[in-house]
Amino acid sequence: MSKRMIWTGVAVFLLDQASKYLVVQVLDLKTVGSLDIAPPYLTLRMAWNRGVNFGLFSNDTDIMRWVLIAAAILISGWVVIWISRESSGVLAKVAAGLLVGGALGNVADRLIYGAVADFLNMSCCGINNPYAFNVADIAVFAGAIGLILFSGNKKST
Repeated sequence: MSKRMIWTGVAVFLLDQASKYLVVQVLDLKTVGSLDIAPPYLTLRMAWNRGVNFGLFSNDTDIMRWVLIAAAILISGWVVIWISRESSGVLAKVAAGLLVGGALGNVADRLIYGAVADFLNMSCCGINNPYAFNVADIAVFAGAIGLILFSGNKKST
């Protein structure tokens, strides 16, 4: 297993969990609801996501929570095994670390809060974005794109 993948994953996980602790606990966004930082470009808006991206498959049942936890762990494990087996370059290993660290950050939320803590809301240029996301979501998205671009038994720098 690649040290670069592990350290990237650990860094993403810690950054994600630290940002959620700060926003949910210290700033008490769970009670306050929202804070304008640089409106409309950046607003902290509390949203509890019980589904996957954009609340898809959202469900308040405990079984769905455990299904999503299991799915994230299985996918993370598959990515680790896949990238460890192929002769991936640095960028693919970093991308895998981003994806796994982000996925496990959201798993931690489901274990701690029962749902994923989303809080970043960004709008621009007359477009009002109704959705909130978090650091883990950014990492998962960037990691998935990175794996598409930089994996496939080719060395990337």
